[in-house]
Order: sequence, then C-alpha cells, then structure tokens
Amino acid sequence: MQAVADDGFKFEISLSVLNHLGRNLYRNFITVLGEAISNSWDAEARNVWITIDKENSSFTIKDDGIGMTAEDFQGKFLKVGYSKRKDGTYKTEGERPFIGAKGIGKLALLSCAQKVSVFTKTEGNDYVGGVIDNSGLDAAIKSDMTPDQYPLEGLDFSLIEEPMEGHEHGTIIHFAGTKEHIRNSIAHLRKLIAMTFRFSVIDEDFTIHVNGDPVTVDDLKDLAGNTEFCWVVNSYSDEFIESFTGKAAEPIALTTTLNVSGFLATVVLPRHLKITGTDERATVDLFVNGRLREKNIIRHIPTQRILESYLYGQLHFDEMDSPGNDPFTSSREGIVEDDENFQSLLDYLKQTVLPHILDEWDKLRLERGREGDEDNTKRATKKQRTIKSLYSQAKGDYKPEDGENADKVEGWLNELAPDAEFNISAYVDCFLSENLVRKYMTNEKVELSGPSKTEVKDWRDRETKRKGEANISFTIRRDNDDLSYLGMDHMAKSIEGKGDPGPNPSLIKDAVSYKPVRNAVGHTGLLTDNAKTHLSMTFENIKGRIRTLLKGP
Repeated sequence: MQAVADDGFKFEISLSVLNHLGRNLYRNFITVLGEAISNSWDAEARNVWITIDKENSSFTIKDDGIGMTAEDFQGKFLKVGYSKRKDGTYKTEGERPFIGAKGIGKLALLSCAQKVSVFTKTEGNDYVGGVIDNSGLDAAIKSDMTPDQYPLEGLDFSLIEEPMEGHEHGTIIHFAGTKEHIRNSIAHLRKLIAMTFRFSVIDEDFTIHVNGDPVTVDDLKDLAGNTEFCWVVNSYSDEFIESFTGKAAEPIALTTTLNVSGFLATVVLPRHLKITGTDERATVDLFVNGRLREKNIIRHIPTQRILESYLYGQLHFDEMDSPGNDPFTSSREGIVEDDENFQSLLDYLKQTVLPHILDEWDKLRLERGREGDEDNTKRATKKQRTIKSLYSQAKGDYKPEDGENADKVEGWLNELAPDAEFNISAYVDCFLSENLVRKYMTNEKVELSGPSKTEVKDWRDRETKRKGEANISFTIRRDNDDLSYLGMDHMAKSIEGKGDPGPNPSLIKDAVSYKPVRNAVGHTGLLTDNAKTHLSMTFENIKGRIRTLLKGP
C-alpha cells in the first residue's frame, strides 16, 4: 500500500546544517543503532525489535513505545534541536531517566541508509510519518533548497507488513540500502549491542531483540568465560558479573566517594578481549543512564603498563547527566574532556583504581603462575616470573581433567610449586656456571689434574656399563670430551691448582661447598630452607668468581 504524505512533513532546520549535523557526524553503525534504541527507551518502550535483512541490504527497528501523533512527528522528531528536557523534566512518566539531550541524535538515522522510512502511531490511531530519501536530500542540498521546498515522501506500507502485525503503538523505522553498514554477522552485532547497552542485558523492563531473539548475557558468554579477575565498585552487581564461571576468581570490592558504580575485570589472555569476527575489543567503558557514552576511557590516562592489554569493564556515572550539565559531545560518541565530573572520574582511576588493580592483578597472576607486571621487580624479578610461568605451563601436562584424584593431584602440584621454582632456577645456574667454566678451560687450554683424569675415567666406565644395560648404542653427550664428565670441584682444582688458598676467595672452596646441595638438585630432591639458603649464597660467590675468570687478565 502506497500512502502520500498529505501532512507535508518537513525538517525544521536548514538542509545544509542538517547535512553537517546528521550525516557527517556519525561514523559507527552501533552508534546509529544506539540513537534509535535510545529514542525507544525515552518513549517508554519495553521492547525493541531489530530485524536485519542482509540479502536485501535493509533492516527495521520497531518498538512498542508510546508513538507519535502527526503534531509530535512534525514538532518534535523533525524539529532538530527539540529536547524533551526543555521544561526541566529529566525522566519519563515511567521514571526512566531520559537518554536524549540535544535533540540531534535522531539525525544519526540518516547516516546509514539510502532511504529511511519512519512509521509511528499512538494507541488507537493510524500511522503517520514520512520517508527521507538521501539521494533526493543530496539534490535538495546541492540546489540550496529550503526545508519547505523538500517535503518528506509518502510511506510505503508494504515495507512493514510483518512488523505492523499486532503493533498497537510505537514506532517502526525501515532502512533501505544499508549494505556497507551490516557486514558483521548477526551474532557479532548481538555482542556489540550487548556491550553497548547495559539495559539491554540486565533491565527486566527493556529488551532488545535481534532477528527475533532477545539480547542477553549469553551473547557475551565468551568474554565472561575468559574473565579471570573482577573488581566491583561501590557494591555493584549485575547478571553479567554473576555469569563469570570457570576461570574467574571471587569479585574484589572497591569503594569511592564518587557516585560511581560498575566493575573492572581482566581476561586470561589479551586476545580474549577481541570480539570474535569484528574489529572491536572489550574496553573500560563509561555508561550514563544505561547507555554507553565514552568507549575506552583508559585512553585518556595511558599507563604503558601491561594491565591495559587485559582490562575491560563498565563504569556507571549517572550523575554526569544532571540539570544544567551537558557533558556529551555533539556526535554523542564521547564526553567533553573538561567536564568536572569526568575529570574527577579520570583522577580516581589514575590515582587510586589503576595502581591498586595493577598491584593486585600482578599478585594474583603470580599465584597462578601467569604473566603479570614484569616491571614490578619488588615483588618478583623477571627471572622469577619466567620460572613461575614455566612451571605453571609444565604442570598442566600432569593434571588429570577429571577422576577421583583430580583435586588431590592439583593439591600436590601446587604444593610442589615453590620447590620446583627454586630447583629450576638452581639448575639453570648450575648448567650455566659449569658449562661456562668448561668453555673457559677449553679456550685457555687448562690441563686437567691427575685426580681429575681419574674421575673422568671412572665416569666414562660407568656410562659405558649403563648404556649396555639400557641397550643404548647412540652417543648421549654432544661434547664427548673429558670436561663433560667433570663437576665444578674438579674443574676448579684444575684451574686454581693444588694447595690451600687460605683465607682468599676461592672457586675451589665454593665448588666443594656447593657440590652436595647441587647433587640433590640434580637428582630432583626437595631442599630444606637451610639448604636453599646455602646454595643461593654459594652460587653468588661462584658467579662472581666465574665473571672474574671470563673477564680475563
């Protein structure tokens, strides 16, 4: 059914200004969807249905709000700059806080389709509305027409035959010619919508449907499932936080005197922030009255620390939208940076929250044997962090996924962690120190002492015997020279010669002192605290002596 716009609806603004305000300000498809959804929220809608038809490059947004009369459509919707707040009202009759403010957000709808058809009705009345054809609008702007010279086109009701069924009141907007803007899959659009609108996933009185199915926290289950740690601000709670499972630890409380609530969370790996199949990443976002107002607010206070690669969250600061205060940019995609409330929030994040979370995150990650803040050398050196990570990865090969002993084995692995980390470090020191001494002796052509030659012969004989017992015919040692059969004590005696060095520093003394504990490490023994202290102190002496040897005369 074709209808003519008998009412002569037209924009109440210069068409050139309309062009700059509406069609050039909005670059993000989700932002465009957001404006339509926000209008539905302000119109007391309980549901918004988004139906995407990729095959025909079109989509429809329908709500069950109060709708508009012809007077409302002309005097409010088409009057650019009309604000629902002009009389000081900041809430709907149903006590919802208004999201719209400047009255220009509706122009976003012009930016994503060649032709936009608006159908709206109040209860008990017929539809009114009109069609904005961007090709015609372009011609009107080019010809410098006035709004009176460019009336909206009539409605084609065949476009909304299905959405009209059972639609007693509300608004339906049909977008035609939208191929560039709906290239993401439906699943990915659902995720982006869920992340952009807090009320779409947790408000029982407002539901967004995409192609017939409601958007819920399940659309973010990948992100929730890969969340490792969470900090909640001022006792905030919602269904999304409650959906954290598996890897997530119990939420940690944060408080502030600012009237802010929300959460910050970290994922197991940076790649888990990526929204699969899109260019989007989860970030720390600012919401006001349930709507995303500033994405990735951490970019205003970059720290260059690794935490930023793992962090995301939502902070809700409804106080920013208060009488006499309009902190939102004209594009509705950001906050005016010098806004006092916004600066207070950034200061709180910079001075208190981020340093606190960074420190706690590093501690918690280390406890799990994962990469943390390697710049925090007070807590653990880079070497210690690497060893913890190595053990954590290695123990995964021994953890049974299920079975009655799974928890017991997990306990054993955790119990062995401190000893394993010490022994790994000790073995690396043993390996490096002894092999560097071998390299030094080869380079300096140091002659082996008599006892050392005897030691070599004994070890060669033992090895030959054991290879025979094991039926091994291949060569085991890559360097099959005599030095590979000697420990630090024999090599030290060959380097420093015979005799008692007395009170002077001596590699011989340290090598003899460290041998028993070194052998325990080599045989995977668990050391006492005294043995660990003894070995650590002896290693420092040995490393000092080796550095002196390698430096040369």
